[in-house]
Amino acid sequence: MYPFWEVPFFTSGIVIALIATFHILPCHLATGAFWFLVYVERKAVQEGRRELMEFVKRYSMLILIFCFVIGSLSGVGIWYAATVASPRGISGLIHNYVWGWATEWVFFVIEIASIYVYYYTLGKIDDKSHLMLGWLYAWAAWISMIIITGILAFMLSSGKWIETGGFFDGFFNQTYWPQLLTRTAFMFGIAGVYAIIVASRLKNRAVGHELIRTASIWGIAGMIGGALFGLWYLFSMPEHAKELGLQGGLPYLKHMLWAAGVCYAVVLAWFFLCGLVRPKLAGPVSAIFILFILFLGIGAGEGFREGVRRPYIIDQYMYSNQIIAHDLPAKGVVSEIEKYQEAGFWNSLYFRPENCDLETKSGRMQAGRLIALYQCGNCHALDRFGKMRPLPTLLQNIAPESPEDIADFMDALGDYPFMPPFAGDDKDKAAIAEYLFSIIRR
Repeated sequence: MYPFWEVPFFTSGIVIALIATFHILPCHLATGAFWFLVYVERKAVQEGRRELMEFVKRYSMLILIFCFVIGSLSGVGIWYAATVASPRGISGLIHNYVWGWATEWVFFVIEIASIYVYYYTLGKIDDKSHLMLGWLYAWAAWISMIIITGILAFMLSSGKWIETGGFFDGFFNQTYWPQLLTRTAFMFGIAGVYAIIVASRLKNRAVGHELIRTASIWGIAGMIGGALFGLWYLFSMPEHAKELGLQGGLPYLKHMLWAAGVCYAVVLAWFFLCGLVRPKLAGPVSAIFILFILFLGIGAGEGFREGVRRPYIIDQYMYSNQIIAHDLPAKGVVSEIEKYQEAGFWNSLYFRPENCDLETKSGRMQAGRLIALYQCGNCHALDRFGKMRPLPTLLQNIAPESPEDIADFMDALGDYPFMPPFAGDDKDKAAIAEYLFSIIRR
């Protein structure tokens, strides 16, 4: 185990969620916007409508700044936060999909190069060559999504990989195609919102209203397509994910799914009313409000996707606390649950305080807190006022009268479909039980 990254009050999970939710806005914009941009530029060239080029210039500048400056910073933030919050999870993904990521980085470099060349050669090279640059970027961005989606889908449904360890057996799993098509459709919806913001600021109001209507059609198609493919995605999830998310195993996940649906319905209604019917209403103020609604919808949707994966961070392979769950003979990997139950979790920790004696009360409290962080801290706050499933409040609901009651509860953790079993021996159990009992009484 690596050292644990403790984020007081918020927990590491919320930090990752906030960064990732924001990152989807520039990420999906970067993927979907150029398809609309090339469509407008091609229309300008074929119909001789040079007045459309003002939009092309402004929209490409938005993509350049928002996606490849701000969006790139949030991308780095995700990598940092995910790596320090779940180093073994990231390591497991890299060891299995390092060549997938390497391929994606090649196309990402193409994106970076082509967006700069596209913007700075606008009006300086012939129209055909400039359009080719636009197509190059559009395809490179979408291929990046094709690759990344396979890795994200693998985390929820590992497919035959758990038996074979094969790259493509995990990549093309049961949720890959519905998730790819869902994200592809929604990227046009997100691109449509940003296109309307830019179009509403054009000096030529007639052109602006025309582009607002066109962007709204793209956005409506994207939102409807995303909803339909999203339903396919829900019904393609593994059975344990359906149990948690759709059948009430974890009730809050249904609430998140409904929240995401309501937010997307609001965006769809905005495209209809402010885009098609009354484009004058589709100004920056209403569009920025819709971006906020999109942010909430994305947060709820991604929270649902993360929640139904429990108790795993990688389906059937690694629990959310980064302990390897099951044997994987094809990779020579052995479950760690039995090892920790026999040898002890505390004894197996490399990064732990020196001279911590489990025979003393202070030593057990110190060890118990660290064990609780490692085995519970990725999903639960240890602070009563923490913002993600605070353990003191949850444990108070079972009304323990002694540390022994909590120790008995730890034995039953594996019976819950969304909780990994406790990995440790009796000394570990006594230490964490004593510590958890103490934080209930604070």
